[in-house]
Amino acid sequence: MPQSLVKSLVAEAVGALGLIFLGAGSIIADQLSGGKVGLPGIAFAHGLAIATMVAAAGHVSGGHFNPAVTLGFLVTRRLPVGAGIAYILAQLVGASIGALLLTATFPEGARQAVALGTPALGGGISAGTGIVVEAVLTFFLVFVIFGVAVDPRGPRAVAPLAIGLVITMDILGGGVLTGAAMNPARAFGPALFSGLWANHAVYWIGPALGGVLAGWIYTSLMDRAGGQEEEVG
Repeated sequence: MPQSLVKSLVAEAVGALGLIFLGAGSIIADQLSGGKVGLPGIAFAHGLAIATMVAAAGHVSGGHFNPAVTLGFLVTRRLPVGAGIAYILAQLVGASIGALLLTATFPEGARQAVALGTPALGGGISAGTGIVVEAVLTFFLVFVIFGVAVDPRGPRAVAPLAIGLVITMDILGGGVLTGAAMNPARAFGPALFSGLWANHAVYWIGPALGGVLAGWIYTSLMDRAGGQEEEVG
């Protein structure tokens, strides 16, 4: 395996770990503090986690930290299939390590009360509606990523901030509906250690659809360069 790909996989795992430990951790912290963190705090914890990880590692791996983002790159041929599969596995590993660290550090009662921050459907939200919500939220996320970090015409200097803010925006708008995971790894890691697998497919199908659609629309209609494959590793 090329050394550059190894570095990319480590970066992807670390980014996903940071998202879980700080993002899902903020949900446990909210429970532990009696609601003092609140939805805005949870939204900004997720957004800041991704913004800082993109700033730190985006130049190494592209800063996906999310299988849905990687699928957007795969469908537009910006990433070789083998590297894309390796990225997704690294993201799942990183998310699982993050969840393990949450299990090791937070009190059991607070962890169990929120199922380790595992995303779940809100009251009255069906699995079908959840898929639509996750697809829409992920569409916004991946569309912004392509606009600010992939398109060479985009404002790359502010890419980490823009990506973090769209995650914050999505959680503020959709968190009460589905938890606004926008990321299969975000659901997988906590579910692995909490045992909460209810409606887990929602958090794969919805983000996958949104990520693929956003990548295809941006590349087909807005990116004059088109979807030329970019070798990684």
